[in-house]
Amino acid sequence: MQFPLLSKSSRLQKLVAPTTDESHNEIHIPDIPGGPAAFEICAKFCYGMTVTLNAYNVVAARCAAEYLEMHEAVEKGNLIYKIEVFLNTSIFRSWKDSIIVLQTTKSLLPWSEDLKLVTHCIDSIASKASIHACKVEWSYTYNRKNLLSENGLDPHWNAIKEQQSVPKDWWVEDLCELEMDFFKQLIMAIKAKGTMSSEVIGEALKAYTYRRLPGFGEGSMINGSDAMKSRSLLETIIWLLPAEKGSVSGSFLLKLLRPASLLDCSEMGKKELIKRIGHQLEEASVPDLLIPSMVGEETVYDTDIVLSILEEFVMQDNNAAQTTPKVSEMLEETKSPALVSGGSKILVAKLVDGYLAEIAKDPNLPLSKFVDLAEMVSANSRPVHDGLYRAIDMYLKEHPGLSKSERKKICGLMDCKKLSVNACTHAVQNERLPLRVVVQVLFFEQVRAAAATAGRTENSGGSYGSSRSGVTTNTEDDWDGVPTVEDLNSLKSMKLMGCKESQRSGSSNNAGKNNGNHKAGSIEVKGVMMPRKILGKLLSSKGQGGENSSSDTSGSPGSANQDESKSTPSRNTRRHVS
Repeated sequence: MQFPLLSKSSRLQKLVAPTTDESHNEIHIPDIPGGPAAFEICAKFCYGMTVTLNAYNVVAARCAAEYLEMHEAVEKGNLIYKIEVFLNTSIFRSWKDSIIVLQTTKSLLPWSEDLKLVTHCIDSIASKASIHACKVEWSYTYNRKNLLSENGLDPHWNAIKEQQSVPKDWWVEDLCELEMDFFKQLIMAIKAKGTMSSEVIGEALKAYTYRRLPGFGEGSMINGSDAMKSRSLLETIIWLLPAEKGSVSGSFLLKLLRPASLLDCSEMGKKELIKRIGHQLEEASVPDLLIPSMVGEETVYDTDIVLSILEEFVMQDNNAAQTTPKVSEMLEETKSPALVSGGSKILVAKLVDGYLAEIAKDPNLPLSKFVDLAEMVSANSRPVHDGLYRAIDMYLKEHPGLSKSERKKICGLMDCKKLSVNACTHAVQNERLPLRVVVQVLFFEQVRAAAATAGRTENSGGSYGSSRSGVTTNTEDDWDGVPTVEDLNSLKSMKLMGCKESQRSGSSNNAGKNNGNHKAGSIEVKGVMMPRKILGKLLSSKGQGGENSSSDTSGSPGSANQDESKSTPSRNTRRHVS
């Protein structure tokens, strides 16, 4: 009974002693790869019985045959030869079988690795994934939406629906079933082929992350024993990201940064993410930037990491500004990340303003962090300041205990001339704003109205220079106060008087051209009529001895709520003129 086994296995021949002693009739091979099931396949082959090989057992049979040394040198047409033929003519030609075989190699390491089975599977799968989609003739799993570049119907279709073409990322979903080690090897192999676009590779990394990282899409992360596994997966995904800009969206990069920060991934990985995000920050949304702070931090959100992203964006902009026109043209043609367009700057400015409005709700957010973030955006990138005004108003609402110097500092971020009509309307009635800011808003609104009336507006919604020139001087008491009901009523009358006086001046232009005298109760400032009692009140200080300082306020338009209350207790810190 031993002869058929011995005739095809060199190892068994060495183990069985050439003796008839019954004590040597038993041999023990507990370390055979694949266990009893794999040995049974080998034994059946030796006795000439029918053996059924498939994608699930072929690796175990191949490793067991190698263990038993069933080579051609022992007998021609031996099991190793038969299995190799089966692998090359059947398994490695099938997409799904190649993936199944690759998965079975993990439990048979290091035998499967030494026999190059893993390498052959990787090469087979990568080669099939890299061919043109029109040549795919085998079945694959695809339950996801097509890539953005493949969505939509041709508007010129001729009412004959063509057969659905194979999507470029047809292979992604099947590969998401693999363990991280195999997935990593496959992505590297596909990259090495050089035929796959960076966008498709990026889509594969995105799909794998959502599939393998629990809570990734919802923003929640796991803790405990799985944290180390998740950290390793994140670091691998970051390392595999294609170098080309746009291979993955900025939103996805920020979604990677959130768990990378919470799971304390390597500094190198986080820096790489921050750099990539900075190069395509305009694609992000406000919720993407709301990265929670580490446990133990006072603030709700990690503003330092967002500041680092903005610094990267600004650095990229500065580098682009130093390039020659010829180099800039080349960078634009290649969509290089070294070039920042004007549209991108405006989008980032809106993003920052929206982010500021959200983090301003945090009562523990220091003013310095708010100011640092707001100042990262250049003045030219904010053609309209409504968003910034809304953020400042929110911060003032949540931090009522600010000192007058702090209130002056945060309001100095705004440019009143860049506020929309709606924002101006809200600002004039805003109890939280210093009176000086309210007056500046109303003044520039009158300047805009007067210019429009005279037909001198160059473009609608345009800027009229910096408010830092100082329309009037202000004292610390002016910044410290808030307008009372009487103040607001008087201030709102300025606009009405300005309009009436402008009309009156236009109708009596010829008659009173050389008169030069106005009503005793008003003063003309840059062509705008303002009540004398209001100007006298604004120019007066609390104690008639405060130091004057030039207005350092720059107003910004903000999309503001119209529901804000307008009542405030009267103050004794200001002399009212009745």
